[in-house]
Amino acid sequence: MRKSAFLLPGMLGALMAGSVAMADNAAIPSNQFWEQLQTHCGNAYAGKLGEGQDRPEFTGDLVMHVKTCSDTEIKIPFFVGEDLSRTWVLTKDENNLIQLKHDHRHEDGSEEDINLYGGKSTNVGHSNFQFFPADPATAAMIPDASSNVWWIELSNSEYSYNLNRLASDRAPFRVEFDLTKPIDTPKDPWGWKE
Repeated sequence: MRKSAFLLPGMLGALMAGSVAMADNAAIPSNQFWEQLQTHCGNAYAGKLGEGQDRPEFTGDLVMHVKTCSDTEIKIPFFVGEDLSRTWVLTKDENNLIQLKHDHRHEDGSEEDINLYGGKSTNVGHSNFQFFPADPATAAMIPDASSNVWWIELSNSEYSYNLNRLASDRAPFRVEFDLTKPIDTPKDPWGWKE
């Protein structure tokens, strides 16, 4: 009897600690961001360039498709007209930090020479904002991008993808998507594999 009396408080303590850890995990801003983004899985949305931008290379319909979601990875193809080469790949690690990579493909599905560049959050950010400074692999691959900073803003009504090249005089890039109006699901991006 005495032995079980000692075990019971220990077991209760472990269960309570597990509940607190679960509650704390749900309160982590990067997890809240992740969960909100996952609510859009399977949906596609129309986009537009941010105000005042002159980007002739981004003509045609701009579409994002939150194509696949898991606990650790979200893939979002980003189409520019008939150019189906781009996919944003977000991964979340065991420390609840999020990484953004850019997967670029040729029409035949092969990787472009410059591929899988991006960055990783340095902290858990905010539930509506995640920030990705260029990582060492990106700096080695594209030296001019070593001071790049990407970020994603997410609200109930809008998703925006942003890029600022801090060591350049080029204007920041921003594309905004209206999350209140899903559109027809587009075709697969180039080189897509489930």
